[in-house]
Amino acid sequence: MDVRRRLGQNLKKLREEQGYSQESFADHCGLHRTYISGIERGVRNPTVVIVDKIARALKVPAGQLIDDVKGATRKS
Repeated sequence: MDVRRRLGQNLKKLREEQGYSQESFADHCGLHRTYISGIERGVRNPTVVIVDKIARALKVPAGQLIDDVKGATRKS
């Protein structure tokens, strides 16, 4: 799976688990809602600074945002 899609899926999962809407999470991070949406859809390519900002807002290590999604199958 493409790293942008993986990042987006992990972000969405963690955001929803913590009870944030896209809009409230974007406000919490200091980012725009459409930017968060783009990341979650895998169409944005955020910088490492933005990934760190998102990870801090979620209180998770930045690496957790790009780890393989549990249960996903890999394509060679």
